[in-house]
Amino acid sequence: MTTAGSKGLNALPIIAIVGRPNVGKSTLFNRLIEKRSAIVEDMPGVTRDRQYGEAEIMGRRVLVVDTGGIEPVADTVLFKQMREQADIAIEEADVILCVFDGPAGVLPQDADVVRMLMRSQKPVFWVVNKIDGPRHDPLVAEFYELGIGPLFPVSAQHAGGTLDLMEAVLEELGPEDSPYEEVDDGAVRVAIVGRPNVGKSTLLNRLIGEERMIVSDIPGTTRDAIDSEYTRKRADGSEGRYLLIDTAGVRRRKWVKTSVEKISVVRTFKAIDRAEVCLFLLDATEGVTEQDQRLAGLIGEKGRACVILLNKWDALGKKDNATFGEQIRKLQGQLEFMKWAPILTISGLAGQRTHKIMDLVDRAYASYKQRIPTGELNRVFTQILHTHQPPVVKNRRLKMYYATQVAVAPPRFVVWCNDPVGVHFSYRRFLVNRFRQHWGFEGTPIKLHVRERTRRTAVPDGLTGRASEALEVARAEELLEFDGLEGLEDMEALAGEIEVEAEDVVERDDWAAPEADEDAWASETWDELGEEE
Repeated sequence: MTTAGSKGLNALPIIAIVGRPNVGKSTLFNRLIEKRSAIVEDMPGVTRDRQYGEAEIMGRRVLVVDTGGIEPVADTVLFKQMREQADIAIEEADVILCVFDGPAGVLPQDADVVRMLMRSQKPVFWVVNKIDGPRHDPLVAEFYELGIGPLFPVSAQHAGGTLDLMEAVLEELGPEDSPYEEVDDGAVRVAIVGRPNVGKSTLLNRLIGEERMIVSDIPGTTRDAIDSEYTRKRADGSEGRYLLIDTAGVRRRKWVKTSVEKISVVRTFKAIDRAEVCLFLLDATEGVTEQDQRLAGLIGEKGRACVILLNKWDALGKKDNATFGEQIRKLQGQLEFMKWAPILTISGLAGQRTHKIMDLVDRAYASYKQRIPTGELNRVFTQILHTHQPPVVKNRRLKMYYATQVAVAPPRFVVWCNDPVGVHFSYRRFLVNRFRQHWGFEGTPIKLHVRERTRRTAVPDGLTGRASEALEVARAEELLEFDGLEGLEDMEALAGEIEVEAEDVVERDDWAAPEADEDAWASETWDELGEEE
């Protein structure tokens, strides 16, 4: 097993960014990786965990690590844990960037950080940040009293001086001896989601086998969505590769007071959007709350595969043989719309049944990517119609002609009939349940859409646009105009050749946050989650 911070999976040179709180480390981190990955705010202690990001500097790929501020005299548990995270980053780094705040001048904490880094015996580059032009150059000289040098004046916010700094860093790293292993883009993206303080970071640390995340009883300890690469050997001997994303807990909007926490919640929403499978954590001692139901609904609306984990099972009171069944029935009753998600009782702290989690993730991911051949789908679809005919609407019986799967991740099906408006949601649910009964689809939502089939159904632009060069408009029309279920085996080859994305057939639920205005998007998303009056 390896993580994002180790050199087994991603043998890139590691650059750690350290310094006392609020000197601009996260701004420099974002500048180097060319993304707004770390939260930036003008207050100390915003970054708490180690955060990794890959950067390409002058053609060379490196791994950059952002850390929480180092407080040499840590008088709170949280600052002590932040210091421990920084120590780990320093230990695994090949090069260290120590950042100072130019306008603030030399502070006693800076001297303490310098002494600590001198003892590390690692190459250190001394960076004086917030030097926004020649008028600030005199501020740099003050830092020579710390007995260090050379000094690199930079403006992380405006990119000033970063080129000279990176040239010096690359010179220290030396020539690239051999090509580094490419990051596996085929890793399954797994987001760990839940309310604050349900044990998300504890579970991540348990899975990857190291103290990657700060764990505290204080709700809201995690603020960034943190990525950790993870590999494991499956029972069949194959290698499983995953990207585990720890997220900030989502509280009710009325309890979110600071802009930092608001951005953290936005990052959580976007992490769910990035993920393929969500590990949805619930607190067994508290049961399912209204906010849990809203978060579960959000996961379903985004169309993500899901595994429900009932955490802190060891802290539950008196248990007997019937406790498990009672808890599962109660949970499924409260999360009626997610009965398709498997449920596992665990203890992230004690490690109880955590070894079963990734097997469930693999099964959910396989269902999430499952595609049913058109011929097989319609043979089963015909049997369903024979055993339970569509209802009569306005003295007219609905006619359902055929079905096709138009996309995976999640599986999306389109059924053509003569009157889509007359198909009640209960009959749609019946069809989905029968699909599950026949093919499983454990752990993934299923999207079912009903469209009207006329004698001359218009061909969607996306359908012909995404067909291969050999499949012209006439062949796409032939697929849509196919009448009845006879000869479906001949049509299966044609249907299988056409790659259709879900958005080409139906409207897509768009939960992605526009980068230009995250606050506005967050407000709209919270409106969807609801707010307690």
